[in-house]
Amino acid sequence: MNNSKKIIIFSASEVKNLELAESFKKSLEDQNAEATIINLVDLELPLYSSRTESLYKGEELLSKQLPLISQAQAFIFIAPEYNGSTPPVFNNFLAWLSRSSKDWRAYLNGKPAAIATFSGGGGFNVLLAMRTQLAFIGMNVLGRQILTHSNKVLDEKSLLSISQELVSIGSMR
Repeated sequence: MNNSKKIIIFSASEVKNLELAESFKKSLEDQNAEATIINLVDLELPLYSSRTESLYKGEELLSKQLPLISQAQAFIFIAPEYNGSTPPVFNNFLAWLSRSSKDWRAYLNGKPAAIATFSGGGGFNVLLAMRTQLAFIGMNVLGRQILTHSNKVLDEKSLLSISQELVSIGSMR
């Protein structure tokens, strides 16, 4: 798999969003991409603040993930909607990532990203929040997105289409 595209899937919650991450992983691997899931909950990052930054260093907290992130050619961010926005673990991860090095934008800048959610609260707001935040930090967020909830099953055609787009865009990098 050395020539395969490296794509990281970030899940900002467990259960249904992690299941959605696994669906993406299988779809990407079916296209000979190398897909890695990083469950942000499992990282157990301390809550970012200027005080905690004086106690911890982002590059140390994310030492296992930074090499994977820097080598990835594309990303998928999956999160549920929390109070009309992203879950705290998502924002906290981006805060620590932005403090991980002087040139932290090089990890993400200009790289394609897809966004998805399984959310009990509708999901539109979290997708908008992720799109805005990821574009602000320099990512190229795909126009197509995945929104699922208990009354809306995963559209396998959309999943495949997004996976194919990430693999093809990633091959241009």
